[in-house]
Amino acid sequence: MGCDALPHIRAIASYVPGKPIAELAREFGLSEADIVKLASNENPLGISPQAKRAVAAALDDLALYPDGNGFALKQALSARLAVGADQIVLGNGSNDVLELAARVFLVPGRSAVFSEHAFAVYPLAIAACNAMPIQVAARDFGHDLTALRAAIRDDTAMVFIANPNNPTGTHLSNAEMADFLATVPARVMVVLDEAYTEFLDTPSDALAWLAQYPNLIVTRTFSKAYGLAGLRVGYALARPEVADLINRLRQPFNVNSLALAAAEAALEDVDFLARSKRVNDEGRTQLLAAFKSLNLDAIPSVGNFICVKVGATAGVAQAVYQGLLRRGVIVRPVANYGLHGYLRVSIGLSHQNARFLAALGEVLP
Repeated sequence: MGCDALPHIRAIASYVPGKPIAELAREFGLSEADIVKLASNENPLGISPQAKRAVAAALDDLALYPDGNGFALKQALSARLAVGADQIVLGNGSNDVLELAARVFLVPGRSAVFSEHAFAVYPLAIAACNAMPIQVAARDFGHDLTALRAAIRDDTAMVFIANPNNPTGTHLSNAEMADFLATVPARVMVVLDEAYTEFLDTPSDALAWLAQYPNLIVTRTFSKAYGLAGLRVGYALARPEVADLINRLRQPFNVNSLALAAAEAALEDVDFLARSKRVNDEGRTQLLAAFKSLNLDAIPSVGNFICVKVGATAGVAQAVYQGLLRRGVIVRPVANYGLHGYLRVSIGLSHQNARFLAALGEVLP
């Protein structure tokens, strides 16, 4: 069965998400209420009150197809970000628009460049297009922009950059990114993944760069700081001609009605967004202080997660991970990112962080 499946599709290793709470409860006979999940960089505050009310108001219309063009959300994004509505592509999470962008520009015979320790979806999207992946060694667990630029070949059509980077949390300054964009050939699309940009102290200049660089695509999401991970809504920003090309591949109704309503409301709930950042900043301080007291090295992060080294090998990290699971705490192994000995922990509420730290102290070798 499936003997005619394309070889490059067979070669793809499936993306492995964080372990769900229900799965852990079944596996170890735990109560779901007693489990702390700090594995998927979700907002521990949940959904914004305004977004929750918008979802409730939209329930009566679920028998109708959603607005396939996402007019209201695009208008809200256009007003908030000072970009044209024709520059916006809506997606079923930012993963959707990342993959759509790859499909527009990547084919067999073309290559795409990305960094070691960067988001796993980039090589998956490249492989799905049967293009050539070029992974560049990281510098200090983050993007080495000089090396990324040097890796661009005549057949390179795309460069992926996550800023802040997932899973390491490293960050490139506006000056560094501006210098990089100025050196990239105009024929090479630069996909700047800003899924965690709302957690930054200094805002990204990416929106200003869109006017200067026709080869720039910026992707963002409502899954992280806005707390809408379960509804799956993200977006890409690009020059109108590029956005038009991506929209041609977009599935009709790829963002559902509840997601559209929630995202529009969440965008207006600036108090919730500010609170989310404040809780994240406090939680990061709490975790980093504890890691220091435990003599554990952590990668400096500006996101809503931290990678911490819990052992010398992937085997040790896996043992610590399993020990945490048995105690009802879910974090994320990152050996598949080449981060052997590390675990990634999402920043939760103070009591969730404390629960993780207590469990960690019990299982460290």
